[in-house]
Amino acid sequence: MSTTTEFQVTGMTCGHCEMAIRSEVGQIAGVDGIDVSAQTGKLVVSSTAPVDDAAILAAVDEAGYAAVRI
Repeated sequence: MSTTTEFQVTGMTCGHCEMAIRSEVGQIAGVDGIDVSAQTGKLVVSSTAPVDDAAILAAVDEAGYAAVRI
């Protein structure tokens, strides 16, 4: 069973931004799907195992952006 979590990301403006976030979040154990859009400012993370929101927020921060769960 897959769980989906949605975040609002600030500061994304282009495909490079999306790629940076995808790269960082993709390193988190349990994450099996990432949909990120600079146009909407949203990040949707799918996981088959429990993933801590703090890990996702830290990965987004590491990529150079800020996020909040919505």
